[in-house]
Amino acid sequence: MSRIGKKTIQLPQDVNVTIDSNNFVTVKGPLGTLSEQLSKEMIITQEENELVVKRPSEIKKHKSLHGLTRSLIANMVHGVTKGYEKKLEIVGVGYRAVKQGEQIVLSLGYSHPIELTAPEGITIEAPTQTEVVVKGIDKQRVGNYAAKIRAYRKPEPYKGKGVRYAGEYIRRKEGKTGK
Repeated sequence: MSRIGKKTIQLPQDVNVTIDSNNFVTVKGPLGTLSEQLSKEMIITQEENELVVKRPSEIKKHKSLHGLTRSLIANMVHGVTKGYEKKLEIVGVGYRAVKQGEQIVLSLGYSHPIELTAPEGITIEAPTQTEVVVKGIDKQRVGNYAAKIRAYRKPEPYKGKGVRYAGEYIRRKEGKTGK
């Protein structure tokens, strides 16, 4: 039995979940609405203030989908109640981030500044010149957008310069030594 899949999902008072016959799940909460088409093979039932995900058989495909389906629904519930955020740190001389209106402008050592506009449902902030915070209710979209920002200048192993996730460990290498 899947350890993750067999856990029930507790629904807070202000969250409303609707499940149609094809397992199209819509979750409404104080921060917004998320909806996703989940596998039609899984059995999703709502019992008062909790959701239960069950699998129809013990074949490998159903075992794989069991925990995944439960996690996707739990992430949607968490997103519409508390939201998600990813923090990025900018390390390097002259590297900075500045918020200008709805855009964020990154100076990462290139000959031109990088101007980014957040997509629908995502907000980006720059509390300081060396920090960027990506916020939203969809865990996958927040993570993808943070990875997109990080990809403009990944941290390099010799000096550690670049854009990294907050708390990320960069494995350092020793440089060349002269004779």
